[in-house]
Amino acid sequence: MNIYEETKFIIKKYGINANKSLGQNFLIDEEVVYKIVENANISEDDLVIEIGPGLGTLTNELLKKAKKVIVVELDERMIKILQDRFSLFNNIEIINQDILKVDLNEIIRKERKQTGIKNAKIVANLPYYITTPIIMKLLEEKGDFESITVMIQKEVADRLCETPGGKLSGAITYTVAYYAEAKEILKVPHTSFMPAPEVDSEVINLKIRKEPPVKVKDEEKLFEIIKYAFMQRRKTLINALSQCELFNNKEHIREILNELDISEKIRGEALSLEDFANIVNYI
Repeated sequence: MNIYEETKFIIKKYGINANKSLGQNFLIDEEVVYKIVENANISEDDLVIEIGPGLGTLTNELLKKAKKVIVVELDERMIKILQDRFSLFNNIEIINQDILKVDLNEIIRKERKQTGIKNAKIVANLPYYITTPIIMKLLEEKGDFESITVMIQKEVADRLCETPGGKLSGAITYTVAYYAEAKEILKVPHTSFMPAPEVDSEVINLKIRKEPPVKVKDEEKLFEIIKYAFMQRRKTLINALSQCELFNNKEHIREILNELDISEKIRGEALSLEDFANIVNYI
C-alpha cells in the first residue's frame, strides 16, 4: 500500500477530514517523505522532534531512523490515530499540545539525561498559517538542537533562504541568517497533498550556527532595528528608523550612516547583516 492509498484508508477508517482552520494538508508523495528524512540526516543516536505529525506519514519513516521520535500534535483527532498506528513502537512519545507553548529545551534536556541521545533535530511539515511564529520560536529560544528540516510554503521558503540584502529579503531573512545556515532542498508541487493547497511548497534545512556570523553587543536591539527597517519597505532607512526609539532623530541616524559609510538614500532591504550589526554596535 503506497502513501496515497494509506492516507485514503486512514481517513475513511477514522471518518475524518483535513481541518482547514489548522492548515491541514496531508502529504501523499512518497519521494518527498524520503527526501525530508534523508536531508534531516538522522542517525540511530538522534532525538527527532516532529511538529504537527498529522496522520503520521512522515513519523513512520522517522521512527525507522531515529533513536526516539517525539511528536507534538495539537489536533486531538490525530492523537488517537497516532496511538493506534504506532502502538508497537517503543521509540515514540506523543504530546497533545500547541507547539508554541512547549518547552523544547526542557524536553531535550530530559532525553539527554534519560536516553543518552547525541543530537536533537526538528522535522516538520508546517501549516502555512503558523510557519513564521514557529520558525521564530525555534530560532529565538536558541534551542539545543542541531538542525530544522521543514516543508513550508514556497514563497516563505524563498524569503527564509534569501541572502540578506537580496531582492526577496524580509526581516525574517536576517533573523534566519543570524541563527542558521539555510538551504533549499526540494520544491514540492501542491498536487503532493490531500487536499491540494492553492500554492506549492518547499523543503528547506536550517543548520543551527554554533556562533552568529556577526558580533553584536545587543541582539535585542539588532532585531528591533531590523524590524523597523522593514516595517515600511518603500521608505529610506533614515525615515524608517526615525520611528525607532533607539535613535534621537533623523539627524542622529544620518550621522551614524555617514560614520559607517552607508548611503543616506539606502533602504533597509539593501543592507547586509553586517551593516545592521555595525549600526547596533555604533549606538
